[in-house]
Amino acid sequence: MRPTQAKDHHAAPPPPVPRLVALPGSPVRARPQGAPAGAEDDRPAAGTAVRHPRGVPGPAGTADPRAHGAPARGPGTADRSAAGAEAHGVHADARTPAEVPAEAAVPALRADVGTVDADVSAAVGRMLDHVLADRLARARAADPLFARDLADRVARFTREGGKRTRARLVWWSLRACGASDPAAADAALRIGAALELLQTCALVHDDVMDGAALRRGRPALHADVRAQYAGQAPPARADRLGESAAILAGDLALAWADDLVAETPLPAWTAIVVRRLWSDMRTEMVAGQYLDVQGQTTGARSLPRALRAACLKSALYSVERPLALGAALAGADDTTLRALCSAGRRVGMAFQLRDDLNDVFGDPARTGKPAGGDIREGKLTYLTALARARAEARADHRALAVLERAPGDAEPTADGLDEVRDVLVATGARDEVEGRIARLVAQGLRHFDRARLEPESGRRLRSLLRSVAGEPPHDAVPPPPPRPVPAGTGAPDTSGAGLGQTEAMAGTAPCGPMSVPGADVPRATGAGVPGTPAAPAAASPRILDGGTGETAR
Repeated sequence: MRPTQAKDHHAAPPPPVPRLVALPGSPVRARPQGAPAGAEDDRPAAGTAVRHPRGVPGPAGTADPRAHGAPARGPGTADRSAAGAEAHGVHADARTPAEVPAEAAVPALRADVGTVDADVSAAVGRMLDHVLADRLARARAADPLFARDLADRVARFTREGGKRTRARLVWWSLRACGASDPAAADAALRIGAALELLQTCALVHDDVMDGAALRRGRPALHADVRAQYAGQAPPARADRLGESAAILAGDLALAWADDLVAETPLPAWTAIVVRRLWSDMRTEMVAGQYLDVQGQTTGARSLPRALRAACLKSALYSVERPLALGAALAGADDTTLRALCSAGRRVGMAFQLRDDLNDVFGDPARTGKPAGGDIREGKLTYLTALARARAEARADHRALAVLERAPGDAEPTADGLDEVRDVLVATGARDEVEGRIARLVAQGLRHFDRARLEPESGRRLRSLLRSVAGEPPHDAVPPPPPRPVPAGTGAPDTSGAGLGQTEAMAGTAPCGPMSVPGADVPRATGAGVPGTPAAPAAASPRILDGGTGETAR
């Protein structure tokens, strides 16, 4: 390739360089007090406004906020940042710069634990408001059209999100493992907000892949963009624009989620563990989704395959990994993390099986999407795979014909869906799945009850796990009260007890010890590092092939 010549561009002047405007509350690097002129770091020239990444709070007692990724704040920013934080229901230090000592130069976002306990979803919503206000301002600075068509939609979709289940699991796992300090609480809310953004990415992309027109009772993002431009382009091109915009919107949500995790200040070893868990979770989510779409195309029908996809796409991503993230933030020991992983994987499988049932038998007014979506898309689920296996065993040709005909029908009639429902009931698949959900929840809760957790928070986490799987929030007979234990202490390892049939049912093996290849940060014991865990169990799952006990990696 030849070097670019000046004459190649004689017809067009260079594009103007966009001016980066400082956002309200943005930190500006200032010269340390008493330092000579010129000692400041990357100080902008007079009259130039430069935006730096938004400051994030460091752990309590941190003397230099820059050690935790947050530049020091310069004069003139404290009032604006305090006002912005208060507007989002978050307390900030309102003193003037002259009154703020060096160790408190970055106003901390102080999460009141009691307030969060009272309404976790609202607290996560406030964190999202705080984060998304910054991201939207950056998007508008980049380009107003991009901000209007994509960034605003991503923010709105995320703010109007569902039950915040994953974020609530992170919070109550953190609290059940004994953490109550403001730094850990703030980190948990940030990770919870990141999970909501990751869920936005997953759902927006999922709707494109499934061709779903509705999400949460409203037009899916790609359908919304298509409708916006329907009068400005031929239908095929408007369709393509909607799909392309949704792919980019999902990418943007994923980028924002990753940024939020990366910006969360954590002790060194905790940061390694949390980011490894986050990385594994994203990979597992994509792997499960690929098994989904590949199975739709190739007509995969095996029960083990359905279980693998459900484990990767839902059990790990929706329940187990959020529990592990909360426990890691709290500094939980290996045994506690193993027990929570074992409980989370079983409850997560129950969650996916319940979702499969709701897709076919649920009320669209409650699910927010049309009934029979999995059937229409030809998606392999454990429910339909089980019905097919039972019909084959009984040589029920009529049932097999219905199950063969229905998948992939883009516009199934009400009678056609009723026919499929009748087959799922007649083969006993529906009752069997209901029974498996109950058994998985019971087995998961037995593992949960072996963990040594803070009593009240442990009770609330237990109720949340039951509700995740569609079970009543409380047992008819209350479980034995868990024994309180400070974070970082051990308990007898019983997480592997009684696996056998449970693992065959869940399609997974228990968590193994986590390794962090190439990590050169010494493993902390927690001494002098509040909230720093020992190396927890967070390995990638080993999947058992149905009930055969054969391992497939």
